[in-house]
This record gives sequence, structure tokens and C-alpha cells, in this order.
Amino acid sequence: MKAIRITENEAGQRLDKLLEKYLNLAGKGFIYKMIRKKNITLNGRKCTGAERLAAGDEVKLFLSDETIEKFSHTQVQKVKKTRLNIIYEDEHVLLINKPAGMLSQKAKEGDESLVEYVTDYLLEKGDLKQEDLKTFRPSVCNRLDRNTSGLIVAGKSLPGLQVMAEVFKDRSLHKFYYCMVKGSLRQKQTIRGFLLKDEKTNQVTVYDSQVTGSLPIVTSYEPVSEAEGYTLVKVELVTGRTHQIRAHLASAGYPLVGDRKYGDEEVNAEAMRRFGIRRQMLHSCRIQFPVLREPLEKLSGKSFQAPLPEEFLGVCPRWSRL
Repeated sequence: MKAIRITENEAGQRLDKLLEKYLNLAGKGFIYKMIRKKNITLNGRKCTGAERLAAGDEVKLFLSDETIEKFSHTQVQKVKKTRLNIIYEDEHVLLINKPAGMLSQKAKEGDESLVEYVTDYLLEKGDLKQEDLKTFRPSVCNRLDRNTSGLIVAGKSLPGLQVMAEVFKDRSLHKFYYCMVKGSLRQKQTIRGFLLKDEKTNQVTVYDSQVTGSLPIVTSYEPVSEAEGYTLVKVELVTGRTHQIRAHLASAGYPLVGDRKYGDEEVNAEAMRRFGIRRQMLHSCRIQFPVLREPLEKLSGKSFQAPLPEEFLGVCPRWSRL
């Protein structure tokens, strides 16, 4: 027999969904059969699987140890030890300054992404046990392109993930970026357009007017500093679509330095020759939180920043003071 005590990380979901995670190698048919035969109970009583779980509930599996071991398998991917640049941490969330070159989430099996590094960090720190991974896994709340650096929010708990998912979805959280373009950009602007994504190529096109399947985009940008023939630009995402900053600025005539998909080949070659720049010069520099509900209310109205990475400072060291 196995008893599962429901914590905040499992609360709020249906019983059958929790059982599908815990007995992840068993089919739904087996799980519902065990429920009907009362081999699975909730708080000592017969259940249907549709019950919403609350913290403190107890689920009992009247199954042999061999059966549970057969149908319950938790795999923890081994990753190279990477020291995360953590900007903020509490019991529910992490704010991490992701380096360029690191995936936010897996693209394919076997990839090492920030999710795996966060899981490894929490296991090593003792904030998470391998047994916990049978019913809950930490995850990231927002994503950055592999070659974009900067702030990512990760959830350490289910309540943390749920609250952050709400504010990212309703756009009440403000996100700011730094990027670098060739030439002189001197006017603050808010530009609008429509973005169409090609799922096969993972590339987007920006249009002035709506076309079938396109989504509206709004991007605000302002020049911050000029140096060595380049302009450092601060961008606020009003909407947050795939490759929005890169494609929108390129369509406005200001392609990002180092961007191989939407950029300018000659500009990229020059930046590589002069400064060794090998990736798109885009950095998620600041997150401004709105009013948040429990359990993240202490973050309400707070702002967090991630300093510019070395690639930017190699062009202009004084940008480190921004």
C-alpha cells in the first residue's frame, strides 16, 4: 500500500490527472479499474477520479509494491553542472538570467534546457525530492530564443506556476529588452503590425495590414546610447509573439546585429570581424510585476534587472552602467 499526502503542488487538480502522473506507465483503463474496485481511495472513501484535490487530502493505493514500481517511473535527466545566475528566489519562483546558447525548454528528447538545470538545482539544494517529481515538475513561465539572453521566470511550486501563467497571459507583466542595431536610431516610437508564423520553418513575417492567420503586434522602442556606429535600443513588448522584436524591428529598417534569420549579412559580418559577435544582440533586461495574488503578493509592483552580457560591453564598456 502507498499513501500520497496532497501538498500545495498537487492541490487543485483532478484525482485522475494526479494518478496519471504518478502511475505514468499504466493506462487510463487500469487506473479507472483500480478506482472502481476501491483499490484506490481518497480520504478513506470510494472515489470516481473526478474529485478536485485539496492540500491535506490523502490518496491511498492498495497495490503491491511490485505493481507500483512497475507502473511508476520517474526519470531525472543528468545534466552537466551549470551554475545558474539567479537574480531572485523564494519558495515559489526563481528569476534567472539565462545565458545565450541555452534552450528555455527542450526542442527534442535528450536536449539540456533551463528546465533540466532548474530541476537539477532544486534537487541538489533539497527543495525538491525525486519522489516529488512523480506528481510535480518545475518549469519555466516564459521562454526566450536559444540565442537571446536575459530574464526567465521559473516556477518552483504549482501555485507559483499558476499565478505567473496568469500575468504572462493577461499581459499585465511588463517586459523590457536591450538590443543593438547598426547605425543611428534617434526617435522613440511605438510601431504596430501583423505577424504571421510559418510553423514549418519557425520563421515569421510582419505585415502592415492583417492577412489570413496573422496576429496583431505592438512594439515600443527608444534609443539609449550610440557607440562605434551602433545604437543600443530599449524595447518594451506590448504584445509577445514569436520572434516579435527581431522581425518587427527588421521590418522597420533596424535589423538586430548578429541576427542570422532576420538580420543583415554584411552588418553581421562586420560585427563578427570587429567585436567577435556570433549571436543576435538581444537581451531581456527587466521585468516589472503587476499586483499579484497569493502566494506571490510580496512581488507586487517589484522590478528586477539582469545586467548586459559581455557581448554588449565589448562594443561599449560604459553600457555596464545602464
